[in-house]
Amino acid sequence: MELPFAELYKIKMVETIKKSTREQRDQWLAEAYNNVFNLRSEYVFIDLLTDSGTGAMSDKQWSQMMIGDESYAGASSYINMKKIIKALFGFNDFLPTHQGRAAENVLFSVLVKQGNVIPGNSHFDTTKGHIEFRKATAIDCTIDEAFDTTIYHPFKGNLDVTKLKAVYENYPTAQVPMVIITVTNNTSGGQPVSMQNIKEVAELSRKHGVKVVLDSARFAENAYFIKKREEGFADKSIKEIVKEMYSYADAMTMSSKKDAIVNMGGFIGFKERELYEKASVYNIMFEGFVTYGGMSGRDMNALCQGLDEGTEFDYLDTRIRQVEYLADKLLDHGVPILQPTGGHAIFIDAKKFFPEIAKEEYIAQTLVVELYLEGGIRAVEVGTLLADRDPETRENRYPALELVRLAIPRRVYTNSHMDYIAAAVCNVYDRRNTIKKGLTIKKEASIMRHFTVELERL
Repeated sequence: MELPFAELYKIKMVETIKKSTREQRDQWLAEAYNNVFNLRSEYVFIDLLTDSGTGAMSDKQWSQMMIGDESYAGASSYINMKKIIKALFGFNDFLPTHQGRAAENVLFSVLVKQGNVIPGNSHFDTTKGHIEFRKATAIDCTIDEAFDTTIYHPFKGNLDVTKLKAVYENYPTAQVPMVIITVTNNTSGGQPVSMQNIKEVAELSRKHGVKVVLDSARFAENAYFIKKREEGFADKSIKEIVKEMYSYADAMTMSSKKDAIVNMGGFIGFKERELYEKASVYNIMFEGFVTYGGMSGRDMNALCQGLDEGTEFDYLDTRIRQVEYLADKLLDHGVPILQPTGGHAIFIDAKKFFPEIAKEEYIAQTLVVELYLEGGIRAVEVGTLLADRDPETRENRYPALELVRLAIPRRVYTNSHMDYIAAAVCNVYDRRNTIKKGLTIKKEASIMRHFTVELERL
């Protein structure tokens, strides 16, 4: 008998979670105005809202926390972080921040001005929010294949170089301060970007004097897919692939709460000393002194260890195989999901799941609500709510895809939990024809509304 795949870790500590009844969940959801962000965590059985900051740290990460240096300036934890960022990414200078959106805030305070355009591959919500807050415009240059959930393309996160070239030719260089490459591309399904595409984007951008910035929350998962899917990289280590990826970048932003497997933390990496010095001013204003930037020494130490562990093939293979395990369960039942499976999540195609619900009734959020009612599973909408309103017309922006993301925390749930999730999704799918109406908005914020929106069921 062939030995099956088994997780390459063992569990040393557990946390109790509790089931609830359908009646309880119905009440709690009504009190949360049908926004799962408003639910108390103890009301959730399996939490797939995000993989950000929800991973389980290793014994070595916890041991590193015990020797964190909490000095205000020049702490050894900062020196540790500087060394691993240089070793992994090749950047001499970096600024620690408390998380990824803080890194964006600091960097964009230097680079983004009113009237600018920022091309990229399906900018994430906080990225687009920081751009539009500064009265600039995000332009999506993702390849068209990314918006068909059924076709196979190994790198659906790629930028379309022709679309990008058109942006560079239609706008003066001074109006385009940077291009953002998000690795992996979360908004379009956690899809990877190929090394060839990163290289082509960098070469084109340098010809036009545009900086290349890598949004790096899931950079290690991206490197894994390059190793598995791109010719010429099968024999390279994850760390070697990462080093090459960032050789094409001028800067990076990082939410360390994903691929560094920590609960809090982030940073900005810089190739240019001048850009680092300009950003340092904003880091001190918004985050803290340049050697801690909103992070404790213990968190920096855990982050360093996580960067090292998170760029090992065995860890990544275990993590991504669990996502594939859940995907196979759903596909076997006919549930429409984005293919091929990304690294950190399953993305359900809500338009195909609920074809009769009108786009004005927030199709993906309707499915989020039904999954919670069915099994106490908290997912997140990546659709019209997240796309927000046009800043000029204030009309809803309807994206090509209405997705529900099931984000799998790192080293947290077992495959028995994956079986439970699959059963709940399949149960909703089996009764999908009984769900004819969606949701309407009662109250919303002017920007990044999906975090705090209040909705009513129609």
